[in-house]
Amino acid sequence: MFCIRGPKTVSNAACLIGCGIQDLMLALSTHSIQAGKEKVARRLTLRQAIDTRDSLAKFIYGSLFDWLVEKINVSLATGKQHTGRSISILDIYGFESFKRNSFEQFCINYANERLQQHFNRHLFKLAQEEYELDGIDWTKIDFEDNQDCLDLIEKKPLGLISLLDEESKFPKATHLTFAMKLKQHLKSNRCFKGERGGAFSIRHYAGEVLYDTGEFLEKNRDALHSEIVQLLSSCTACQLPQWFASVLEQSEKLASSSFQLGRPAYQKQSVATKFKGQLFKLMQQLERTTPHFIRCIKPNNKQIPGAFEKDLVLEQLRSCGVLEVVRISRSGYPTRMTHQEFTRRYGFLLPENSARQDPLSMSVAILQQFDILPEMYQVGYKKLYFRAGQINSLEDVRKQVLQGTLEVQKCFRGHRARQYFHELKEGVVTLQSLMRGWLVRRRSSRIRNSKQSIVSKRKPGRRISEVKDLSPEMLPSVVEELQKRVVMAEVALGRKERENAALREQVQQFEARWLEYESKMKSMEEMWQKQMASLQTPDAGALPIRYLNNGIEAAAGGDKKGGHDPVSPLKKEFEQRKWNFDDEVQAIVEVKSVASLNPTEEVRKLKHRFEVWKRDYKFRLREAKAKAQRMGHAESEKYRRNWWGKKNKRF
Repeated sequence: MFCIRGPKTVSNAACLIGCGIQDLMLALSTHSIQAGKEKVARRLTLRQAIDTRDSLAKFIYGSLFDWLVEKINVSLATGKQHTGRSISILDIYGFESFKRNSFEQFCINYANERLQQHFNRHLFKLAQEEYELDGIDWTKIDFEDNQDCLDLIEKKPLGLISLLDEESKFPKATHLTFAMKLKQHLKSNRCFKGERGGAFSIRHYAGEVLYDTGEFLEKNRDALHSEIVQLLSSCTACQLPQWFASVLEQSEKLASSSFQLGRPAYQKQSVATKFKGQLFKLMQQLERTTPHFIRCIKPNNKQIPGAFEKDLVLEQLRSCGVLEVVRISRSGYPTRMTHQEFTRRYGFLLPENSARQDPLSMSVAILQQFDILPEMYQVGYKKLYFRAGQINSLEDVRKQVLQGTLEVQKCFRGHRARQYFHELKEGVVTLQSLMRGWLVRRRSSRIRNSKQSIVSKRKPGRRISEVKDLSPEMLPSVVEELQKRVVMAEVALGRKERENAALREQVQQFEARWLEYESKMKSMEEMWQKQMASLQTPDAGALPIRYLNNGIEAAAGGDKKGGHDPVSPLKKEFEQRKWNFDDEVQAIVEVKSVASLNPTEEVRKLKHRFEVWKRDYKFRLREAKAKAQRMGHAESEKYRRNWWGKKNKRF
């Protein structure tokens, strides 16, 4: 028995999982065994409880990681109709060799062995096989293959992983029994070597590594008891544990019958087998891609900066196959293109008479056209093989030709666009001229029609004949409407007559005032004459009167000749306007019975013209008045000055 410490830690874990604290403690510390028809619960030891806890934590973490990756992939998926190219980066732990190497180091080194095989296959096997199959001149380069090491680990039924899974199924198996089984079945493999104390060593591509089998079986099993599965299924606060448990129940098979002692109710797939399956899926994904490899080299074993151990680096380059890759790259042909691809990409660089040849002949013609040296390429049955950097010269020529083609296309498209623009502009100008001419003709036609309608309004007999043609049912309404218009016209006419009478009265008042001013002027002149006569002697009395009479006659004659009378033009204009207004009123009265004429509108227009003329006439009357006053003062002053001047001369 053991006691669980840290109740706060247990409560936090139960809260995160979504289960009860007592349920979690019971699932981690006990295990139920089916004995016959009875189910017996027994307490676990401290070591067993810790293993159960670790198994639960690993299962939750792994399931959560798988769920999260699945959701991300579903969210980022483009669908079958929108699949495109992608770039993926694979970054895993490098080769590991410590003082004590366990199950984790074995899995990591196994993955590196499989990636090294993929590296060798693409850079050595496939490349050299392709050279031989395509019939080019090639000297085969030998390299160290790690296929024996992979067979040691993966081979069935006597591979290391198969033996590990087989031993993990036995409850009473230990690391010593596992080590003995490895020695018994794998001692014939040159990459395996059994050691003392339950250890063994494997000769990897990067070097020999010693592994301790102490925890291989426990870490490979990673089993979950039925209590753990029931605990996850009972979680209500969070839905993820329930989903994890349902997936486990659906995917995992029942390892054995429930009445067997010492066996868990649910047996997961072993960690090594699961890791192997995931690694195979990864390799299948890599096989569908075009790989580019990046090698990381450890400069020293002391993990300090600025230190470079030449022997260590050289050993890594040799064991990773980098030296062989350098040799095969220098003597090989990294750039490869089929005859059809090469012709499609560079065929337009040849003259037109060579375009009808077959792809192989065209490819050779292109290489000869641009002086590619024969030792820099080889022609195979299906492909062309170029040494490093040789294809760049063709790419430069291709870019120059395409750039020149783009310039020509740009100039031609600009010319065509400008030509099209000028054509559109000419069409628009022609259309505008036609439209403007049509608008002018329509406007002139409307003006002519309006003039004809005005003339027709002056002919009432024609309108009356149109009224006579109306039906008897419409005559009462038409007569009533005409009567209303006649009444309105008579009212407007009366208003205009009253306004005209008021204007006549104002004109008479202005004439009376003018006569009054004129009489005043005459009286003032007579008074001045009398005053002057009193100042003169009896002998010279007739002279000023003669001069005065001559001055008055001259002034009167000047007024008659010069036409400075400001009232006479206004009087004539008033009489003329009066006659015009009378004529228009008479015309409205005469045609007021015509249906097409609106007497109200005509009277309104006549009134408006009368108001405008009245304001103008008032303003001109005020000007005439001011002018008359100025003329009176000017004449009197002039007469006075002339009289005194003549008198002084006389004396």
